[in-house]
Amino acid sequence: MRTYALLNTLLIVIARSPFIIGNPLNYGWEDEFLKTTEDRIKEHGYPGETHRVETIDNYVITMFRIPYSHKLNNQNEKRPTVLLQHGLLSCSDGWILSGPNDALAFLLADAGYDVWMGNARGNRYSRNNTRLSTLHPYFWRFSWHEIGINDISAMIDHILQTTGETATHYVGHSQGTTVYFVLMSSRPEYNEKIKTAHLLAPVVFMGNMKTVLAKYTRRFIGRPNQLTRMFDTMEILPSTLFFKNIYDIYCMKDPKLAYMCKNLFTLYNGELGRDSNMNMTVSDRMNETHPAGASSTQVLHYMQEYESGRFCQLDFGQKENLKKYGQSTPPDYNLANIDPDGLHFYYSDEDQLASEIDVEYLAAQLSKEPNMFHVPDPTFTHSDFVWSNHVKEMINDRIINACNLYEQS
Repeated sequence: MRTYALLNTLLIVIARSPFIIGNPLNYGWEDEFLKTTEDRIKEHGYPGETHRVETIDNYVITMFRIPYSHKLNNQNEKRPTVLLQHGLLSCSDGWILSGPNDALAFLLADAGYDVWMGNARGNRYSRNNTRLSTLHPYFWRFSWHEIGINDISAMIDHILQTTGETATHYVGHSQGTTVYFVLMSSRPEYNEKIKTAHLLAPVVFMGNMKTVLAKYTRRFIGRPNQLTRMFDTMEILPSTLFFKNIYDIYCMKDPKLAYMCKNLFTLYNGELGRDSNMNMTVSDRMNETHPAGASSTQVLHYMQEYESGRFCQLDFGQKENLKKYGQSTPPDYNLANIDPDGLHFYYSDEDQLASEIDVEYLAAQLSKEPNMFHVPDPTFTHSDFVWSNHVKEMINDRIINACNLYEQS
């Protein structure tokens, strides 16, 4: 196992070397072979902006904005804001890959909203820290806990300060739902800054997750041990030309390897050898933008959730827990702090990561049941909430209608 960890570290160092992508301290997306979310927005005729926000712990988060719709010419009108937050190993590109006719970001802009797309620390757009290089292991010493309390709060504050609004709408997919609950339970004052929250495939409790890969690995990395200490605080699946070439060469040409690669990338596809409803055009564009990179600690934290059946902070082991938390086990997030008003859950039976049992259990833990939409399509998977052929009528139109109802009330 130590050999594997050393090999993975070596590959990352090679991938970030000047011979592969240039300056190893760059943002990770300013390379000639990559387009940014802003570039992709403008290709469709929409105005696009790039914003950078520094968190309290010195990470620089990149946000992209569609301030108004060129179809409406509504730049001088009052436009309510909405923040879209991606899932694990994804990025802001995910919200626009389906194009203007189906992608949520474009549809919201055309409905009169000021649309902001966030990027979690460590992904291809948020690879900077004013004190740490990405080559330093401490850069990767974070989980989705820090993304929730520091990144999401900084994004919300930046949106409100920039626009003068007092609250924003929120849409999160997968990890984008986890970090929402982390923030709202840990810093409940942020509940007042949310108008409506739309949580697609909520990943909070995970005891009934159906992913086969997780079932096989839970006994090894579902709790602190020597293996997890070797795997912790490392970059995984970075978005670089080096790894893209490996994927194209090995995963796209050999049928057996293609199946293995699909299983490996199930963390953001939500599939496991299954056919999905994904738009094939989106699938081609995803090869250019995904996986977008993350910290291995994010994965370990999720595996702990799966093993324990709890929604709690990261388990460092009894000795370190006593130092960090003042108790031998990590504390649970206090769901009593969550304001259920304006909260919407979207979930499905075929989701391999967000089990319908776990989603309904989560809803029962809140002080009031949120608005629940159980997708009637029995083939609807985890990734379909963003990239399905039917995502517009099944999900996106419902989100926009709910936001419009709030604005009209």
